Order: sequence, then structure tokens, then C-alpha cells
Amino acid sequence: MKKKFETEAIRTQMERSQNLEHSSPIYMTSSFVFEDAEDMRASFAEEKDRNIYSRYSNPNSSEFIDKVCKMEGAENGFAFASGMAAVYSTLAALLNAGDHVVSSKSIFGSTHSLFTQFFPKWNITTSYFDATDLSSIEGLIQPNTKIIYAESPTNPGVDVLDLEVLGNIAKKHGLIFIIDNCFATPYLQQPIKFGADLVIHSGTKLMDGQGRVLAGITVGNNELMDKVYRFSRITGPALSPFNAWVLSRSLETLAIRVDRHCSNALELATFLENHPKIEWVKYPFLKSHPQYEIAKKQMKAGGCVVAFEVKGGLDAGRKFFDSIELLSLSANLGDSRSIVTHPASTTHSKLSKEEREAVGITDGMVRVSVGLEHIDDIIADIEQALE
Repeated sequence: MKKKFETEAIRTQMERSQNLEHSSPIYMTSSFVFEDAEDMRASFAEEKDRNIYSRYSNPNSSEFIDKVCKMEGAENGFAFASGMAAVYSTLAALLNAGDHVVSSKSIFGSTHSLFTQFFPKWNITTSYFDATDLSSIEGLIQPNTKIIYAESPTNPGVDVLDLEVLGNIAKKHGLIFIIDNCFATPYLQQPIKFGADLVIHSGTKLMDGQGRVLAGITVGNNELMDKVYRFSRITGPALSPFNAWVLSRSLETLAIRVDRHCSNALELATFLENHPKIEWVKYPFLKSHPQYEIAKKQMKAGGCVVAFEVKGGLDAGRKFFDSIELLSLSANLGDSRSIVTHPASTTHSKLSKEEREAVGITDGMVRVSVGLEHIDDIIADIEQALE
């Protein structure tokens, strides 16, 4: 019997040991022992599916991976020490010298740096398309194009890309379609349903939800994940057993937490949309959002991130940040505590002013990761800072 999302998140666990524990124990071990020489040989020859070394696999990491695979509808996965380890390792495992990537312009700053500063050293090139204009994608595809890469919703501008359109283009041209699903989580959106081959998450964000651990994960089909696994097994970006254990427990409350994040975020976005000191506000489930209908088609709710601009430009924005009292000034997101961030000077500061403006990151843009505090208190702090 197929179980509901919330049930899978709670009941997907490793097999109990002889101690019959109700909650999964932590396997804080670097390696595992063998019964005899033949057991060791067969294990390293991959004739047996068993744990050898925690850089390869660990019961806690496997439990975390199993949960996310069931949530996303994926066949297999690998868990990483951070979200960027997941992004880099996934791309590096699949790309060869001379390959080409077609990517959305609206991506996380560190991912942009991979495409522009590091991959060119290996003759891997990238062409960018506008997240709000998918009609240009096919014109960017070259004979050596290997991957279509995107985020949806995007960071930090919360644009929404039509995943079905991207999936159809990738299928038509025989390309690997990879989606960073961090802002949505598998609770709100499952890109594999729309044609994605691989889905990446920063577990640091909403999956953990309390700002405690760094983590990343990639899930998808067996063939591609085998390549990602073998690259990662050698290069060593594996998630620690303790952090995997924390994340498995966190996923048990993901649905109920994200529901609250989304209801708070929508209420804040609605408040800001009617505030005289706000130039504009973007949130996927606001009817004024340019891709509102697409968001409604592929997402359960709008997520935790609201983007807006304070009237008065950079100086007004700086005054707003300096006046915040309750909310946290941080570069993280998806925390139980609400966070305000200035993308132009933090998460996307490595982009030039022209690059930022091309993806809608103005000097005065504010990104709010709406937390789990009472919405009246969140709004009151933002209102007094605006005043």
C-alpha cells in the first residue's frame, strides 16, 4: 500500500537491530568489520550490498537517502556534506572536458561561480537563459550540450520556472535535466514528475529547518546516480553519520513545518504588497507574481521565501536592516527563525552589478526567509523597521 508523504517521512527507517530500538541509533563509526576474508573480498567486489566505510555509505546516511527518494519519487541518491558539495559533485560526475551546460541565469551565487570560474579551467562552458523566458533555451543548445540546469523557485528572486517545459526540451534533445529543489522541498514540489532526471537539495535549509547542520543530497534515476556515487565515493564529500541522523529526524516534521512557513510567508507577502514603502514584492502564491499560474500547477504552496524592495534604494535598505530587532540578519534560509538577507552584498556578492541586475537582484532587494514565529510578531518587526 502506497503511504502518504507524512507517513513515509516518519516510518521510513533502517532495519532495527537486535536491541529493537524504536528510533534509529547513530552509527558514529568510520568503518565496518567483515566476517572473514571471503566476506571482505565479496564486499569490495560489490557482490554484496553492505556497509564498508562511511565515506561510501553508512546506515544513517542510507536512512536519510531512502526518505528523500520516497519523497521525490527517485530510484537512488547520495548524501553530501553540504548543498554545494551536492551541486559540484553531481555536475563534476556527469561532465567531461569540452561539455556544455545550459543553465538558468537565476541560480545561487556559488553555483554561478562554479560555471564561470572553475569549470572553464576544464573547458566546460555554460550558456545562460532568462528564467522568465524559456523560449530561448533551444537556441542555446549546442552539439556538445550535456545538461540543462535550473532552480525553481529561484534564489533570491523567487521566479518560478515551468518544469514541464524544461523536461520536454531536455527529453527532445537527449539532455540531462537537473533541478535544485531547495526552496520548494519535496513536500511542495517533485520535479521528477515533470521530467527531471536528478534533483538536488541543500539539506541545510528547510530539510533541517533549525539551522543546525550542513548537508546536501542528490536523488534521481539509478543510471545517473551510479555515476554520482562512484565520483563521490572516490572524492569524499560524504555526509557525516550524525548530521544524517539529525536530518532523518527533521524530515519527520517537514510537512507540518513547511505548512506553517508557507502560511506565514503568504501573509507577510500580502502585507508587504499593500505597504506604501515597498516598491515591489514577489512570492509564488501571490496572484501578482508573474508565474503564479505555473506555481499553482507544480507546487503545493509558495515556500518560505519572500523577496521585496524598499523604496529609497540602497540607503533605505540599509536603514531597514539596521532597524530590524526580532528577525535575524543572516545568509541562511529555511530556519525556524525568520531571517532577512541583503543578496547583493552577501549570497550574490560575487556576481558583478550587471550580472545581478540581469537576474533581477537590485541593490535594494531584501530576501526574507519567513520562520515559524507568530506571524503578528514577524510583521510587527518588519513594519517598525520600515517606519
